[in-house]
Amino acid sequence: MPTVAKSAPIAWTVGDARLTRIAELEVHWPFGILLPGAEDVIDDYNWLRPDFVTDDGRMRLSMHSVVIESGGLRMIVDTCVGNDKSRPGAPPFERLSTPFLADLAEASFAPETIDVVVCTHLHVDHVGWNTRLSDGEWVPTFPNARYLFVQTEYDYWRAEPQHYGPVFEDSVQPVMDAGLAELVSADHRINDEVWLESTPGHTPGHVSVVVSSAGERAVITGDMIHHPVQFARPDLASSADYAADGTSTATRLEAFGRWSDGRLVIGTHFAGRTAGRIIPADALNTWRFDP
Repeated sequence: MPTVAKSAPIAWTVGDARLTRIAELEVHWPFGILLPGAEDVIDDYNWLRPDFVTDDGRMRLSMHSVVIESGGLRMIVDTCVGNDKSRPGAPPFERLSTPFLADLAEASFAPETIDVVVCTHLHVDHVGWNTRLSDGEWVPTFPNARYLFVQTEYDYWRAEPQHYGPVFEDSVQPVMDAGLAELVSADHRINDEVWLESTPGHTPGHVSVVVSSAGERAVITGDMIHHPVQFARPDLASSADYAADGTSTATRLEAFGRWSDGRLVIGTHFAGRTAGRIIPADALNTWRFDP
C-alpha cells in the first residue's frame, strides 16, 4: 500500500470566502480495502481517470485539510493524520513524519493564526494534527483556536475505542484538557457564511461543512463519501462506515440530490483536482463528478 508525495496547495473562491487545500500525503490503495466491489465497476466511468484512479486501477486518496477564510475567521477543516502517533491498526499512518505544519505556514496559515478547528468526525485521519508532540506531551497544535466537536460524535468515541490506536487519547482528550474544545450540535453555525450539516452513517455524528457567500455555495464532504466512484454508485458503502447497513447510502442519496444544484463539492479524500460539480446521470439516483 504505497504512500506517495503530497501535491501542492489548491485554492478556490466562493463568493467572498476563500478555501485552500493543504495536503499531508496521498496513498494509492486497492479499492477492496475501503470500497469492496468498486474495483469491478471503475472501468465503467472514464471520468474517474486520471484524478481518482491510478493507471493500475488503485484508488487515489488524499489526506488533506481545507482552510476556510470567511468573515475575518480562519477555520481549518479536518486535521489529517499527524506526526509521531502510534497507529498499530493503520500501518500506513504509523509514526508519520511529514512537513505538514511547515507547508501550512508556507501557505500563510501558521498554526497560531487559526481561529477555529472543525472535525467532520473523530476518525484517525481527521484529528491527527489537533495535537503535536512537545517535550513528550501531546499539546494542541492550534493554541488560539476553538476546536469544534459534534456532541454526538464526541460522546460515541469517548466510550468506543478506535482499533487504529489511541486516537481519542492523543488527539482529542488533550484539547479537552486544555479547555479549547466546544461541543456543538450537528447543525452548528460558525458564522453567517459557514455552518455544519448533518451527514450521518460513516460515524454517528458525522457532519459536512457548508460555505455560502455572495450567492455562491460549496460543501466539504467529510467521509460521507470517500471516493468519486460513489457518485455513480451511492450504494457502495465504505468498510469503515459505522452504519453500512443502509444509513450511509441513504445519506449519500439525499445529499447528492441537493448538492447537484451547481455548488462546488470538495471531497475530503479526493485526490487530483479535489473539487468539482455533481452532474445527474441518465440512470435514477446516479451522478458523475466534473472536476
